[in-house]
Amino acid sequence: MTSWYCSRVARDWNAPAGRIGAHAFHRSLLGYAPTPLLPVPELATELGVGQVLVKDESSRLGLPAFKVLGASWATSKVLERRPGAMLVTATDGNHGRAVARMAAHFGVRATVFVPQVMLPETAGLIESEGATVVWVDGDYDETVRRAAEFAEAQPDRALVQDTAWHGYEQVPAWIVEGYQTLLAEVDAELGGPPDLVAVPVGVGSLAEAVVRHYRRPDLASAARPSILSVEPDTAACLLASLTARRPVTVATDATVMAGLNCGTVSSSAWPVLRAGCDAAVVVTDAEALRAVGDLERLGVSSGPSGAATLAGVRAVLTDPQRRAELDLETGAVVVLLSTEGNQQ
Repeated sequence: MTSWYCSRVARDWNAPAGRIGAHAFHRSLLGYAPTPLLPVPELATELGVGQVLVKDESSRLGLPAFKVLGASWATSKVLERRPGAMLVTATDGNHGRAVARMAAHFGVRATVFVPQVMLPETAGLIESEGATVVWVDGDYDETVRRAAEFAEAQPDRALVQDTAWHGYEQVPAWIVEGYQTLLAEVDAELGGPPDLVAVPVGVGSLAEAVVRHYRRPDLASAARPSILSVEPDTAACLLASLTARRPVTVATDATVMAGLNCGTVSSSAWPVLRAGCDAAVVVTDAEALRAVGDLERLGVSSGPSGAATLAGVRAVLTDPQRRAELDLETGAVVVLLSTEGNQQ
């Protein structure tokens, strides 16, 4: 299996102009505050770069993951158009809990479909938000199909899914808009873009947000960071697609990186990532767990899906050939998006 992809032209691609409004909406929510961007000099020394900073999403609007940024903005837009609708989604964990939390916030019901590999404790957290959990005897892709069928069966149900397919693009687009608040916070703290952003990839919606944000036409090519996607070696749908130059669905297997255990790239994310993502790498469960432990010792709470970005950057910057292909200078500023806290 191919474990590495690199493009030398991605930084020159201009993303279409996006809508604004999500950041102002988030600032209006009770409890909103920018999450920390934590310097980790020990990792900068290890990796031979100027700075390594971890965007710590272990506490975001009262939840232990970044997903609520997309879920909150999307549910607000959905309910503007369909007041009182039951919110329906499929999840491998954090997105479903975020949708359930926002359903309670807006005073509506939520039904969340989960795959058979989900830990009962994770499903219990979703139920604790007041949602009904439906177990699916299948993988994440099958769980998404079941949720969509359920939502379509009644007019008072609305699907809030963080992956797109033909005919279902608007809600995922709102979710991507919501995620860009995280990137605006990074730039505000740094005073501009970093040199490299490492992003974990499941269906690719967060990576789509990263590419759209840093490939804006108003941002000069020389100021644009390299973007590295990181996936489990058991669910590397983006890497397979980039290598094949077409969308590829891959068979998945159990992984500690549960939030990244997805076999198909979002249809709306794919053209953006194909054009604007500089590099892609896969990591093993052992590498992700090592990163969890190392970040914990350095004072950062990160679950395996979030810590995968450290594992991915290690897999690239400690390999001379890969590092040369990425063309990263020794004084570079590297941002690791740690998308979840360590909930074990």
